[in-house]
Amino acid sequence: MVVTGIGTGDVAATPATTPVGGEETDGEMDDNRRKISERMSNADNEVVDLREKVKSFDKEIKVSTKGINETRSEKDDAEKKRTEALKVVSQIELDLRDIKDRISSEKRAKDEAIRDLHSMKKESEKSKSELVEISRVHAAKLKEEEEISKSIMDREKRLSILYQKQGRATQFKNEAARDEWLRKEIHDLERVLLSNRKQESLLQDEIQKLKDEINNLTNYIESRKSESSKLEAALANKQKDHNDFMKQKNALQDERKSFWKEENSVTAEINGLKGDLVKAQKSLDHATPGDIRRGLNSVSRIIRDHNIAGVFGPVLELVDCEEKFFTAVEVTAANSLFHVVVENDDISTKIIQVLTREKGGRVTFIPLNRVHAPNVNVPQSSDFVPLLKKLKFRPDHRRAFEQVFGRTVICRDLETATRVARSNSLDCITLDGDQVARKGGMTGGFYDSRRSRLKFVKIIRDNKTEIEKKTAHLENVGKKLKDIDKKITDLITKHQQMDAERDHAKSELEQFKVDITSAMKQMGALEKALGKKEKSLDNIRNQIEQIQSGITMKNDEMGTELIDQLTLEERDLLSRLNPEITGLKEKFLSCKNSRIEIETRKEELETNLSTNLMRRQKELEAIISSADSKTLPVEVESKEQELKQSKRTLDEATTVLKANVDAINNFTKKMEQLKRQRDDLKALEAKLEQTVQDGAKDLEQLMNSRTVHLAKQDECMKKIRDLGSLPADAFEAYKRKNKKQLQKLLYDCNEQLKQFSHVNQKALDQYVNFTEQREQLQRRRAELDAGDEKIRELISVLDQRKDESIERTFKGVAKHFREVFAELVQGGHGYLVMMKKKDGDAGDEDNDEDGPREPDPEGRIEKYIGVKVKVSFTGKGETQSMKQLSGGQKTVVALTLIFAIQRCDPAPFYLFDEIDAALDPQYRTAVGSVVRRLADSADTQFIATTFRPEILKVADKIYGVTHKNRVSYINVVSKEQAMDFIEHDQTHNAS
Repeated sequence: MVVTGIGTGDVAATPATTPVGGEETDGEMDDNRRKISERMSNADNEVVDLREKVKSFDKEIKVSTKGINETRSEKDDAEKKRTEALKVVSQIELDLRDIKDRISSEKRAKDEAIRDLHSMKKESEKSKSELVEISRVHAAKLKEEEEISKSIMDREKRLSILYQKQGRATQFKNEAARDEWLRKEIHDLERVLLSNRKQESLLQDEIQKLKDEINNLTNYIESRKSESSKLEAALANKQKDHNDFMKQKNALQDERKSFWKEENSVTAEINGLKGDLVKAQKSLDHATPGDIRRGLNSVSRIIRDHNIAGVFGPVLELVDCEEKFFTAVEVTAANSLFHVVVENDDISTKIIQVLTREKGGRVTFIPLNRVHAPNVNVPQSSDFVPLLKKLKFRPDHRRAFEQVFGRTVICRDLETATRVARSNSLDCITLDGDQVARKGGMTGGFYDSRRSRLKFVKIIRDNKTEIEKKTAHLENVGKKLKDIDKKITDLITKHQQMDAERDHAKSELEQFKVDITSAMKQMGALEKALGKKEKSLDNIRNQIEQIQSGITMKNDEMGTELIDQLTLEERDLLSRLNPEITGLKEKFLSCKNSRIEIETRKEELETNLSTNLMRRQKELEAIISSADSKTLPVEVESKEQELKQSKRTLDEATTVLKANVDAINNFTKKMEQLKRQRDDLKALEAKLEQTVQDGAKDLEQLMNSRTVHLAKQDECMKKIRDLGSLPADAFEAYKRKNKKQLQKLLYDCNEQLKQFSHVNQKALDQYVNFTEQREQLQRRRAELDAGDEKIRELISVLDQRKDESIERTFKGVAKHFREVFAELVQGGHGYLVMMKKKDGDAGDEDNDEDGPREPDPEGRIEKYIGVKVKVSFTGKGETQSMKQLSGGQKTVVALTLIFAIQRCDPAPFYLFDEIDAALDPQYRTAVGSVVRRLADSADTQFIATTFRPEILKVADKIYGVTHKNRVSYINVVSKEQAMDFIEHDQTHNAS
């Protein structure tokens, strides 16, 4: 039987030593070490558990902190809403108080107005009755005055006629002249009469128009008053409808708030579930081996991309069971949990081909058409139960689960599992995950259920199901919210329309009141005008009567006898007329004075009635009418409803604020409690760590003591070896002796050995050791000699390759040097010469053959001492060395060398700083041409600074560098601007 397990202690085998008095034996030290190790292991386990608890407390503290922050944010929002609600409530209360004050003031004004109106009506009735009486007396006085006036006028006319008749004889010569004058007077009077009659007709028309206008205004005022009453009733109905709409709106808003709250709650739950889902997926990924996880991800992607059907998923996702069986299922299945169940082997073959082609990892498949489940007969017993019966899966997946779990049963404990496996040839497992194979193998130990993959899968599955339910519920709530929003929008639209109609009705009502007031004023003015017109008409009529009387008298006189003296009757009449006229005038004067007094009183009464009493009565009636209006009570009802709704909103905000404050306090208390518990755990953790450190120190001391014992043992063993060959029973003979006996025997032996102190007892051993050392040194020398030879050969080969590389590079540079120099200097030539040592002296060779040479054992590179340049700028005569050249010629040689190296090994770019400063114009032109050609052919960039025009002509882009106020500026300039700058610079330098 093979048994594997996990333990905390370890065992070290040590050679047996003889115990020394007062010291620990090896067994005792091993026991102490085992105890210390167990104590340290227990402390370590407790520290791990404490750290896990501290982590959990830290997580809870983070959650509480997050909750506090979120709740504080909600609290701030609630405070803002509550402040706004308080402002709204205060404003509505102020408005309501103002309206109620207006109602109460209007009520008081109405009561006062009713009292004043009652007294005013009494006074008006009294004034009216007095006015009626005075009007009657005034009319009688006017009539009397009119009659007296007529009598006076009649008598004066008669008197005038008598005087005229008496003077006609002196005025006219004959009757014909008198009649002619009378006819002329009658004609004039008739013309005046006609004018007066026309004026009378006009006045009658104007009076009739005024009466018609007064009647129209009266009808207009009555119609406006009727329409005002209708508008007030309509306004009251509209206000009532407005209140109903507000009730409906508030009810819908309350319902919407509840749905919003539910939506936020469901959204928070979904977010929490998604967070738990992500954590579970990450935990599952961490608990899954990397290659398996990559393979499963690749399979999911391939199924999605290639639209492959018939893939059911890994066993891990297809199985479900109670949580207490998770450990047993995971241990039994092991990596089979990640085997993917497919419908047939064609599907698995297709996926494997794609996996292989895309290098997506490796996956094991279980094709249901190729699975042959084992036929296992499991006996019935109360000690065990088949694991397959505790699993939940789809019926069509049964063969896959029978293959994985068909031979395994769950046992009560490990002893039962051992017995059942031995007797029934079944794989047994306990709920703790300890396995007993049917072949006898046992596997067990600690299994961390916190990293259970089935648990993570169950969390993922449950959270997905719950998220789907919550999402469906959230969508339903969203639909309801949309419906409510639509209803609220419709109500708001209707409410706005109703408000517009109500405002329009209010403006119309105000306009009606203004129109009624204006019409009343206009009617008063018309009545005054009518009175004036009627007086004018009376005067005109009096004048007409007088004219008619004059005409009649003149007609009567016409044709009578022209006499110069009156008759006796006429004289008698003349004598009586003067006293009558005087008496009538006195009577007229007294009547007139009486009439004036009565008229003054009448005007006072009329003025008082029209100006004071009637106007005040109308004002009081208007006050009573406005007080009887239903508008303010309806507004009060509306404001009370708004106040009720606002207070409800304020109460809700206050409740939310209080709940947030309570939640913050609870979170704070919980966090403080968690912090205290965490600090306690950390203190306990520090204590346990100190225990571990103390144990480590004790263990170190124990190990040091053990090391000392082992050193003593080695020393004793060495001494024993130094004694040489010993009898076989040497150790047995001294094993049962104590320390003092052994020390006495040792002393006697040492005294005996002193007699042989001059003998080299180690000679044989030394000889053997020295012989072995000599053989080792000889073998080492042979190896070093062989290595030295190989190293020398390698050095020679490397030197040869190095020399060949140098010569090959030099040949290329020298060749390009000749070509470039010929391009820069027309008719000139130049070449490079490698300088070498000759018999220990420096010399040079002018040849530069390309052929191979025999390698120098000492290394040919040591013969090279430099490179010499020989040039001729004229092409005639001897060549010159660098020392014989001018500055511009040296520049040409240096540029030639740079361009030669560039042709051998091109660089991406070159930076030249005024390389043409010392060159002659023809060389500058040649350098510019070479640079242009190299830039075009070798794809190399050249950057040069210059004050000469030749390089500018071949440049692609030109930058100008200026210096102003101690600051440099770089700008892109055109070629013309650059040429102008250089010409100006050259002219300035020349001057």
